[in-house]
Amino acid sequence: MFTGIVEELGEVVRVAPTAGDSALVAVRGPLVTSDARHGDSIAVNGVCLTVVEVADGVFTADVMGETLRRSALGALRPGDPVNLERAAALGSRLGGHLVQGHVDGVGELISREPAEQWETVRFRLPAALSRYVVEKGSITIDGISLTVAEVGADEFAVGLIPTTLALTTLGTRGVGDPVNLEVDVLAKYVERLLGSRLADTSGTGGVA
Repeated sequence: MFTGIVEELGEVVRVAPTAGDSALVAVRGPLVTSDARHGDSIAVNGVCLTVVEVADGVFTADVMGETLRRSALGALRPGDPVNLERAAALGSRLGGHLVQGHVDGVGELISREPAEQWETVRFRLPAALSRYVVEKGSITIDGISLTVAEVGADEFAVGLIPTTLALTTLGTRGVGDPVNLEVDVLAKYVERLLGSRLADTSGTGGVA
């Protein structure tokens, strides 16, 4: 589990295809590797990866073909910056919101609107995810916990403060770039629970 508060802007060192359609990805991140061990979880652009090896500030992780297809990690190349976050520790502050590191879909940056103290950035999202995105709700973009400012039929906007622009990949993303999206898991649980309840009461003429 993560919080969506990026700890470090890392750099992809190597992407090596392995058996089948998987890949071995090496990422430089001195901060997140300072206490990392084999088997630990580190979120890379919002995707939870398991550490296979750590050496000299670089960690390596196996990325399955399913993950490469369902996220924007498949487009990573050596030299690319990536948002890094270690798994949350019990008892630590929850600065963002509950983030699983399980990408729900890939969005697309469609516009940037600079302002004096912040920047409004708009993203297109897959139709299947639109029902989970609400104004003032939480969403994770490339591993960053953000608050939704506006919602449209197939798009949404967030406001980025200077710190987010300077310390994460969203500061340099351009129009057309893909981003990993994870909607608020609470919304999915509510949908599932309400769906089950409605199904259970469908033959009684109403909801108890």
